[in-house]
Amino acid sequence: QVQLVESGGGLVQAGGSLRLSCAASGSIVSIDDMGWYRQGPGNQRELVAAITDGGSTIYADSVQGRFTISRPNGKNTVYLQMNSLKPEDTGVYYCKAESVKTVWGTRGDYWGQGTQVTVSS
Repeated sequence: QVQLVESGGGLVQAGGSLRLSCAASGSIVSIDDMGWYRQGPGNQRELVAAITDGGSTIYADSVQGRFTISRPNGKNTVYLQMNSLKPEDTGVYYCKAESVKTVWGTRGDYWGQGTQVTVSS
């Protein structure tokens, strides 16, 4: 019904950059918020950054100034530009679409399958 597909993860040295992409597709009428979460080894999943359909953003303190979330025209694709990467940024990064309205009149939250980001020191 609704699918989120992420791409762009990989292995990078500390100080390097990666750009993650997430595209939502299916029977979608609208999506309120989209965001990126990550889960490091032995850690709980945490919010990295999120963006509303109006373009308002929020970032975790640990990534402020290094990561940039964007969502062109407030549509169904979201990007995460990650610069000055650190080993502690390592983890599986998940895309989330919140309050997705479908053509069937339902609303719900959806997650992508995750993409691995590994930052070597």
